Amino acid sequence: MSNSILDDNHLYRTVLGVSFFGGRASTAVQAMRGGGLLVAPAAPALKDMDRDVGYRNALLDADIVLADSALMVLVWNFIQRDSLCRLSGLKYLRELLLQPDVRQQGNTLWIMASQKSAAINLKWLADNGIAVDPQHVYMAPIYGEVVEDDALLALLDRLRPQHVIVTIGGGTQERLGYCLKQKLSYKPAIHCIGAAIAFLSGDQVNIPVWGDRFYLGWLLRCLSDPKRYIPRYWDARKLIALMVRYRDRLPDLRGT
Repeated sequence: MSNSILDDNHLYRTVLGVSFFGGRASTAVQAMRGGGLLVAPAAPALKDMDRDVGYRNALLDADIVLADSALMVLVWNFIQRDSLCRLSGLKYLRELLLQPDVRQQGNTLWIMASQKSAAINLKWLADNGIAVDPQHVYMAPIYGEVVEDDALLALLDRLRPQHVIVTIGGGTQERLGYCLKQKLSYKPAIHCIGAAIAFLSGDQVNIPVWGDRFYLGWLLRCLSDPKRYIPRYWDARKLIALMVRYRDRLPDLRGT
């Protein structure tokens, strides 16, 4: 973790070779003012740290990696007898959206997952006093295994917003953020917060503050759409074995 604001052993832990930040949301927001890449990896993607090279490179190169995964935090604290605090992407986003520079029209570009999601999210933002110019909304295409987007790079280099907020799926958004960080001609703050905006806007199930605080976001999602989310979170159990084996070490890549 490169930002000196976060250089405190009480704030982060190295898990699977990645430095996870578990401090206050306001501290993370402040640290991102100089630009860089922030990610909030969830367990369904973290379980692939031993086989998805692009994903793990994105996490290793990120300036801030939030300890967003409830499963990761619980397992880590159990096997290490530790007290890492969870900082969810949702809590981070709530703090981020209070910042005047993020709310300023033309200063933030939003990368949305679909037209439907964009309409719901933008209405919620407008209802909460955040007007977004249409040219500062980008509809993400369906990315392949290699995540590159020349059209997005060109748009960002032309508009040069201070903030880029990525709201697409986990596992993909981190690789997109990594691509932007590597290839942009300037250094914006790239916030990969995934579905967090959807929990506020109603695009997905609402996760209240108490639900987020008590690590119940996954359960609320499963109850809202069992066919979609139960298999996803059940598959995430593979993260447990990975953490027990490697703990703070970067996992060996499969086949190496």
